[in-house]
Amino acid sequence: MESGAGVGARAEGVEAEFVDADSGQHYALASNSLSLPQVLFCIVTGAAPIAAMLFNVPVTVIGSGYASPATFIVATISLTVFSVGYIEMARRVTAAGGFYSFVSHGLGQVLGMGTALLITFCYVFFSAAVIGVTSYFANGTVNDWLGVDIPVWVFMFGTLAIMAALAWFHIELTAKILGVFLLTELAGLLVFGVAVLVQGGDSGIGLTPLSPFEINDNPNAIAAFGVAAAGIGLFGAFWSWVGFEMAPNYAEESRQPKRIMASATYISVIGLGLLYTFISWMFVEGWGTNAVGQAVGDQFAGKLPHGYASAFYPLTDEYFGSLLTWAFELLIITGSFACQLAFFNTASRYFYSMGREGVLPKALAKTHPKHHSPYIAAMVVTAIVGVYVLCFQWYDSTTALGSTVGALAILGTWSPLLSVQALVSVAIIVYFWTKARDGFHWWKTLVAPILGGASCAFVAYLMLHNREALAAANDVLFITLIPVIALAIFVVGCGLALYYRSRDVERYSAIGRFVREDI
Repeated sequence: MESGAGVGARAEGVEAEFVDADSGQHYALASNSLSLPQVLFCIVTGAAPIAAMLFNVPVTVIGSGYASPATFIVATISLTVFSVGYIEMARRVTAAGGFYSFVSHGLGQVLGMGTALLITFCYVFFSAAVIGVTSYFANGTVNDWLGVDIPVWVFMFGTLAIMAALAWFHIELTAKILGVFLLTELAGLLVFGVAVLVQGGDSGIGLTPLSPFEINDNPNAIAAFGVAAAGIGLFGAFWSWVGFEMAPNYAEESRQPKRIMASATYISVIGLGLLYTFISWMFVEGWGTNAVGQAVGDQFAGKLPHGYASAFYPLTDEYFGSLLTWAFELLIITGSFACQLAFFNTASRYFYSMGREGVLPKALAKTHPKHHSPYIAAMVVTAIVGVYVLCFQWYDSTTALGSTVGALAILGTWSPLLSVQALVSVAIIVYFWTKARDGFHWWKTLVAPILGGASCAFVAYLMLHNREALAAANDVLFITLIPVIALAIFVVGCGLALYYRSRDVERYSAIGRFVREDI
């Protein structure tokens, strides 16, 4: 494996062009390509708003009953506070490496490399997870509409092939596709919310579901889960923002990145929070505070009328009509695909960053001569996801394959990702306290990271503690071993950094240290 010389400098103050002098290979991403709306399209689709509502609102109702909207308010506040320090770090460390660049600058290269491997595989497996979700719903919708039962694996490998093809082209093409899907999702959700609001819901619109003090007051959940009930509700809410942190990964391809990163992060966190709170509130009021728990229970028990797969669908029928239900059935497919594409792109950029710094094979840093896309890194992600899907095809070849892939991979990656966010908060504090005192601020770089990191760590614990109940998979070894798998990947990364420190100091010094000062 080459050390990375010739790819451009590997630390602060590097050249603006990255072309290998010997081979002529390109190593630069497409700079100045993404505007603020396009960055938002790339990151907000990772949260997949319609999937977040159809999947996670029922989970929050299970844990917190009619106070489901309040859990989204708590999550909005917590993640906004986390974003304060995160944005300050992004302004100082502008690189496609995102999380692992931040940890490397704050806590050193050993923890940085551990973070690099862990977060990269989180995004890879999350992309695989949502492929399962997309395929599961595509199979059901095509079957319902056309009466044709296309195997789930056809959709899985078909969508994977589309992602791999898009990875060769300019990032702007992907941003436009994601933009169309995102805007249609938002339109569908808002039509639903406004329809329920205008008609007054089941028995009038009340403010009680918005009170955080009601989160612990769900007798049925407490009877089933004990003191963990509220935690399950909060976990479902926090889960809905997965992907919001991806803005720094597109910094090198953005226009005025130091300004755009802050706007993109705040808009995604707060904007999604307002949307989620409103839609979950209308969902509760659509059923009625006394009936919403039973409706969600019927969904998980498969007892909804007309064989509906979601407790949202009877409401879309009632408050708007079958056209909106049809739209939701289509949008859950397009929204899930946009989500898997967003995570695929982020995973590719993590591999690209590590290749450019020389800590993984330099070939990963090659970009397309014309489109400046990280196409080699993307092909590696394609291969890993393909193997993952093949393994689950071997494990379960039935129609349930898609939901199995989705549930296990989502639960297997979300808690490690939250744990990394908590570690990033510590890195931010250390960085500004010891290395960038000129940027230290008592709120932005100390108190906010403490509060934001603590909330992420708490929700990660909730997920791990309740993972088997959430997955309804007490006997699945993968679910049981989630903490061990995540820790093993992190330790391998740390071990690799220690190996470089003893054998190749130049390569060790490069871990997470690439920063584009010229943008």
